[in-house]
Amino acid sequence: MSLAEPTVAARAPRPLARYARPALGLILPVGLAAAWEIAVRMGLSDGRLVPPPSRIWATLTELAATGELQRHVAVTVGRVAAGFAFGVAAGTLAGALTGYSAFVRRLIDPSLQALRAIPSLAWVPLFILWLGIFESSKVTLIAVGVFFPVYLGVMGAVLSVDRKIVEVGRVFRLSGAQMVRRILLPAVLPAYVIALRQGLGLGWMFVVAAELLGASEGLGYLLVDGQQLGKPAQIVAAIVVFAVIGKITDWLLVAATAPFLRWEDRYARA
Repeated sequence: MSLAEPTVAARAPRPLARYARPALGLILPVGLAAAWEIAVRMGLSDGRLVPPPSRIWATLTELAATGELQRHVAVTVGRVAAGFAFGVAAGTLAGALTGYSAFVRRLIDPSLQALRAIPSLAWVPLFILWLGIFESSKVTLIAVGVFFPVYLGVMGAVLSVDRKIVEVGRVFRLSGAQMVRRILLPAVLPAYVIALRQGLGLGWMFVVAAELLGASEGLGYLLVDGQQLGKPAQIVAAIVVFAVIGKITDWLLVAATAPFLRWEDRYARA
């Protein structure tokens, strides 16, 4: 027992380490922001095209005081949430079918791979023509961006399931539902979570393309408005908000899926 006690103590999480690890990710952005602020204040740059953090913060404060920032953030988050939900549902279903059935994979995968190569902006005029300039076209464009990484992740995960594990399930005479629940789903889940994170990231990228054309609200609209009015601080402020909200949503997704992955015996955990 005495030999085991140091090992258990060494593995126990330290209170300071729990907060120090997330703080490490702030060192680089905060350091770069502080360095640029100092450079502008020392006169090394006028900060006109790349505003210092103090000017960006003042712009964000002004937008928040008028309520514009909250309104644009809410609209963009709502669009991404809707597009993410539709894209995940379609990508999961298509990926599971193509991964499970060789016939379905040969039938539809070549067409989906060809569609995947189409740039996001190429869809914009077609969706506007079909669905108009309102929310339907924007949500559909975001769903397209989310669909492909989820589809590829699910299909690849199903195809990479170890054959020996499946054979063990057959030896124990598991039914189809039991095979999926006890073997296929746990084997696919880690890759599925990564595919969801990739899809979420592309959803935030595609919402910019959706809001650059024909939008009167949203963070993408703030980008266009800042460009047209010559407000670089507003452009950078919108980019910073995109980065912060994108990171928060990614963290929420990881936190929500973490309980389903506790069974993993991994070398390192985030």
